[in-house]
Amino acid sequence: GPPNITQQHWPPGALDAAFHVLPGGSPLRAVCSRSCLLFSQHTPPASKVQIPGLTLNDSVSGWLSGAPEGVLRFLALIFALVTTWIFIRSYISLNAKTIRLPRWLSLVTKEIPVVRAKCGLAKPCPKEFFAFKISSGAANVVGPTMCFENQVIMSPVKNNVGRGLNIALVNGTTGMVLTQKCFDMYSGEVKLLVKFLKEIPEGTLVLVASYDDPGTRLNDETRKLLSSLGSSYAKQLGFRDSWVFLGAKDLKDKSPFEQFLKNNPNTNKYEGWPELLELEGCVPRKIP
Repeated sequence: GPPNITQQHWPPGALDAAFHVLPGGSPLRAVCSRSCLLFSQHTPPASKVQIPGLTLNDSVSGWLSGAPEGVLRFLALIFALVTTWIFIRSYISLNAKTIRLPRWLSLVTKEIPVVRAKCGLAKPCPKEFFAFKISSGAANVVGPTMCFENQVIMSPVKNNVGRGLNIALVNGTTGMVLTQKCFDMYSGEVKLLVKFLKEIPEGTLVLVASYDDPGTRLNDETRKLLSSLGSSYAKQLGFRDSWVFLGAKDLKDKSPFEQFLKNNPNTNKYEGWPELLELEGCVPRKIP
């Protein structure tokens, strides 16, 4: 076979062409030139080209050992690019020419206006009508509430309700609240209620809600005055009954806005009291 070729058999300058050497004689990782590769084809696999401090097999094996690391880096780059594209593609629709962002990234949201009827009614009242809502008290725990034209006139939150009859007066033409008072019909003075009812001016709307006991102190005079406002149940009102009512001064007919529930141990929702009542609707404006 071919002879074992060592450094002394190389032509002058061949080593400089085959290997790149740092100044000072320290070999950097060698890169084999074409002449070296052709030479290695005629060299037996077990033979080595001897160079002081470096062999041909060392240079080739060093280059091959770095190849897998480069391949892994290339694959990692491809994976990162694909992942980024999938992330962007999930939020951007190129076909629809729209950008879909997560809710937490949305800077501009289209607000849909919600039309709310006054006093929480199911639908707005017609023109020349006032919206109202009246709730009686629940037993002796929760006080009554009155709302007129989206204004809360009386409520436990406003701290202006009390046991007995809670009454508010509203101008039937302008809708302006005139006054509101509560009268204790369990241990209070009924003459105060009589005086109040007699002084109600013409064209005034009267809103009434019961709380706890609205009828123990009522007498014939007060029942008659309440009936003149359009009530159909004032004459029956008694101990711990539930009652809500909207009438007007000197109303010729009976008011359609009234609910009444008798205190009955067999039907009471609460222990000793009937359930609360709610009354809502649209009352026509009084034309002057």
